[in-house]
Amino acid sequence: MEALIKAFKNTCAGLNYALRTERAVRQEAMLLLVAIPLAFFIGSGLWQRVAMIASIIVVIAIELLNTCAEKLCDHVTPERHPQIKIVKDMGSAAVFCALAVAAIIWIAAILERFGA
Repeated sequence: MEALIKAFKNTCAGLNYALRTERAVRQEAMLLLVAIPLAFFIGSGLWQRVAMIASIIVVIAIELLNTCAEKLCDHVTPERHPQIKIVKDMGSAAVFCALAVAAIIWIAAILERFGA
């Protein structure tokens, strides 16, 4: 149980650091705060609401992983490097893919709720 508590504290510390230092994480966290009640208004059923909220949480998770990769790259070599740029661009592309999935889920829910 002690290891679980320590892991949870580490998780909270990491999330707290990301929220304090990363604008994109703050923006996505604010989006989640708006998305939760909105999902209950727009979503027509439990699983649709779960998918809508989970899609935003997945965006945040991918953003956190992208931030980790960027911080690690900057630690390894602070100067510009073409291969490091590729790694950072791929992380950015991963965030974009997660955002696209979230958009598809939310658009589908909105179309189903309000008809189109």
